[in-house]
Amino acid sequence: MKRILYFFIILLIIALGLLYWSTSSTDQVFKKAELINIKNINSVDFKTKDSVLVAASDLYQADEVKKLMQGEQYRKAWSTPVKVPVMYLDTLFGGVTIEKEGGGKQTHSLKLKTKNDIELTLRSVNKDPEALIPEFAKTLGLENIVVDGISAQHPYAAILVAKLADYAKVHHTRPKLVFVPKQKTLKNYNDKYGNRLFLLEYETESKTNWTKENNVIEILDTDDLQELKLEQPEQLSIDKKALIRVRLFDLLIGDWDRHTKQWGWIVKQEKKVLKAIPIAGDRDNAFFSVDGVLPTILSDKNVVPELRPFTSEIDFMPGLVYPFDQYFLINTSEELFVEQAKQLQKLLTDEVLEQSLSVWPKQIAEIDGEEIISKIKSRRDHLIEYAKQFKVEIDKKGVVNQPLKGSEDINLPEKLLQCFECNN
Repeated sequence: MKRILYFFIILLIIALGLLYWSTSSTDQVFKKAELINIKNINSVDFKTKDSVLVAASDLYQADEVKKLMQGEQYRKAWSTPVKVPVMYLDTLFGGVTIEKEGGGKQTHSLKLKTKNDIELTLRSVNKDPEALIPEFAKTLGLENIVVDGISAQHPYAAILVAKLADYAKVHHTRPKLVFVPKQKTLKNYNDKYGNRLFLLEYETESKTNWTKENNVIEILDTDDLQELKLEQPEQLSIDKKALIRVRLFDLLIGDWDRHTKQWGWIVKQEKKVLKAIPIAGDRDNAFFSVDGVLPTILSDKNVVPELRPFTSEIDFMPGLVYPFDQYFLINTSEELFVEQAKQLQKLLTDEVLEQSLSVWPKQIAEIDGEEIISKIKSRRDHLIEYAKQFKVEIDKKGVVNQPLKGSEDINLPEKLLQCFECNN
């Protein structure tokens, strides 16, 4: 009996040793993108350059022990240099103004507005997980577990997702990869936002229509949509087919993080009624890669059920159903889910999926493209089955019993609190 006890103690010591070894590669929590072939960034006049060569981050470099414990993830994509256009705010759409900073937990963002009131956002490719690190991790010196977890996100996922969304005929925020040098227009934001890599994209709320839809009244966040529903309960409805399609699209690309604040709605006039069409924002967690001892443990359905890895098959559907889905899609017919699954299967052919990789720099496509597309193909082939499971899980969870994220301050009647159509 003592031998068995000693054996487990030795295993525990080895595991702890490997754990601390894997977290010792760096004590940095955040780092900006790495410019290539530029030694003194402060001496460069970026107005003479139309593009720069930049690696998203070298913060996730790993030895074999780290790869064993924390996974391979997308480390190569993060450290591979790519050519990125240089962008100045005073020439963007004829000049934009900075409205305010965004509020993400790990993404630094700036809200911008064009001269014709179209709202844009700059979202940092490099993440700052400081706010996500629990105190016990700091006490134990294990902050790097959280920091390194960012390597599971693909730095250029949003670019590929947008191309796939075009083929799938779902709305998106048209993200574009840009390098923003320090500049006068940034003013007090220069230190934090200057000389950085960003995704420039449209906002999921805007008084001015930037989409291809006609007769658009406004583009609203979900909480504003709820207030409009309160004012016009009979006239306003959502495009359920469009919402089902984009949620099934989320399943295809493995985007597990789809809470309410990551959605906008294109509200358009259709004769005497209003129709709201969904727009998905924030694609940081599409193609979320999980391997290595620690990420595999954390993504177990019994540990963090909503942290779903992007694999060839979906193995735990309950983790992918959000209160957002219950609120808008409760008691929707299975026929609509199957119909949209079939449409996506027709639209996203093998040829289309493979062509979509052309939006990535060649070197990035060569690193991750084949594996990602292979997984999407596998999920697409089983999409009707997944669509039925998704519908069952939504109905099983039932109506929501608390406000959606971002809607906590709205005073809604009980029925409208439970679901969007419960008050009809």
